[in-house]
Amino acid sequence: MNNYFIRRLILIIPILIGVSLISFFIIHLIPGDPARVIAGQGATSEDIALIREEFGLDKPLTEQYFAFVGGIFSGKMKSISSQQPVIDEITPRFWNTVQLATFGIIVATVFGILLGIIAATHKNTFVDNLSMGFSLIGVSMPIFWLGLLLIMLFSVALNWLPAGGKDSFISFILPGITLGLPSAAIIARMTRASMLEIVNQDFIRTAISNGIPQKTIIYKYTLKNAMIPVVTVVGLQFGYMLGGAVLTESVFGWPGLGRLVVQSIFTRDYPIVQSGILLIAMSFVFVNLAVDLLYAAIDPRLRRKK
Repeated sequence: MNNYFIRRLILIIPILIGVSLISFFIIHLIPGDPARVIAGQGATSEDIALIREEFGLDKPLTEQYFAFVGGIFSGKMKSISSQQPVIDEITPRFWNTVQLATFGIIVATVFGILLGIIAATHKNTFVDNLSMGFSLIGVSMPIFWLGLLLIMLFSVALNWLPAGGKDSFISFILPGITLGLPSAAIIARMTRASMLEIVNQDFIRTAISNGIPQKTIIYKYTLKNAMIPVVTVVGLQFGYMLGGAVLTESVFGWPGLGRLVVQSIFTRDYPIVQSGILLIAMSFVFVNLAVDLLYAAIDPRLRRKK
């Protein structure tokens, strides 16, 4: 188990190097000059040249890349727009995104697994069709449209919940539901399919023939053995939420990392964009690593293989 963990950690290094290279060179392909954005309208070419020299934008791309990597490890890299350390800019925003994604994945997991269990235990009935119909709607519905509908209903019409911002726990409800419902639909479909596959196995038939109560069979035997693919989907969805919450953050004015990265793209703030993308990629990789380690806790057979 320890060797497996070490191997996975070693594999993370080339992945992060590749992400840093791709994010660095792609952002430099975007048209526009950050020095011109900072200088503003009416700036002379001499002013723009001085700004480019101050931020090292006049240096070759390879030299800029190594300066970017060095700035990450030293913590001295600064935002072009605000002149503040990048770590001070992205850390609170990333924490806000983690909080929102955590709330969203809790909503998705609870509703998704419950809906999947209900559908699996009422196979080919009206309840099953209704559950899977909800899943289809959840997968197909755009996040920004769902968010606007919830705002119109609960904020504008009923005035129950705030329409945006991050003030207290109540401000998590609408963006968390918006972020979590599409994932709940995916988790529900996976839970149903996995449970139906386990139900047809011999050890479940044996448990039924021995007169074990149905609830025990469902929750102790069927659901536990069906959790491996469900855990995979939950982990992937949590990673997607960390990196793909930008639409939800934009609709609800949530001060998260995704929204900051999008704003920084418009201002050509290279350090913020590159660091934000790298941090999101690191989060996704470590979430996948945590999911792999969780497999062993759920299924002892995998623990023996590793």
